[in-house]
Amino acid sequence: MGIIGLISLWLIPILIGYILIYGTLKKIPTYETFVEGGKEGITIAFSIIPYLVGMLVAISIFRASGALEFLMNLMKPALTILNIPAEIVPLAFIRPISGTAALGITSDIIATYGPDSFIATLAATMQGSTDTTLYILTVYFGAVGIKKMGDALKVGLLADLVGIIASIIVVTLMFG
Repeated sequence: MGIIGLISLWLIPILIGYILIYGTLKKIPTYETFVEGGKEGITIAFSIIPYLVGMLVAISIFRASGALEFLMNLMKPALTILNIPAEIVPLAFIRPISGTAALGITSDIIATYGPDSFIATLAATMQGSTDTTLYILTVYFGAVGIKKMGDALKVGLLADLVGIIASIIVVTLMFG
């Protein structure tokens, strides 16, 4: 195991030990503080559940209704001209909504086309270059009671679009 492997193996235990020692030296009740943080984490987790269920239902409806397939077929002629695989469209649409659904699509692409294929490389790059914007806004903003999220939505979706376009350009230049 190299030096990087040793650092990654020991970094978190050393950090936790440092925090505990520092807290003890500063006369902070570290265990009680930890338990209080755990209680707060559970409360937040329970407050997120309704938003999470709502988002999962919306994703299921979007996929089951055929809307995703309709959009994919609608864009296919333009994608062919731009030499972009149409199979990547579901990932581009689902990624801002759900990380789990996007990971499922990426896994399916990799299983279908092979891990070394252009489309698998594109899917993996797109997966890493974008975020679950709508999920974040729905779950986390909803959990803390933020009602006005218009600007965050615009910026988040713009960042996702830039990530998708950059993924296509970079993978095409590097592997196309």
